[in-house]
Amino acid sequence: MKNIKNIVFATLITFFAVSCKKQATTEVKEVATTKTEIATENVETASFTIEGMTCEIGCAKTIEGKLSETEGVGEAKVDFESKIATVKFDKTKQTIESLTKTIEKVGGGDLYKVTKSEKSTNKA
Repeated sequence: MKNIKNIVFATLITFFAVSCKKQATTEVKEVATTKTEIATENVETASFTIEGMTCEIGCAKTIEGKLSETEGVGEAKVDFESKIATVKFDKTKQTIESLTKTIEKVGGGDLYKVTKSEKSTNKA
């Protein structure tokens, strides 16, 4: 009887882990296809160092998706290994401070912390 409980428990844990990853991947693909057009003179790129990420699918891709759907963001990439998010945005609609708040609000506001940010103006 104890072995049956252990098998059922292990099966349920595996099921939830697999379904979570599949759902997160699908959401990111949908969000990644939407790009905001930005006038060349308004394009800025900012890099953010993010602490608190524990996995690529659940953390990095979720943050990337949230940034991508933010108004005025043309492109967002989050590299889990280096813990750096790179965001191209319209400087008339977003600031480093507003993007930092967006990142730190993901997951309820308790999981991620931007420890460093810097921006540079793009010339297209």
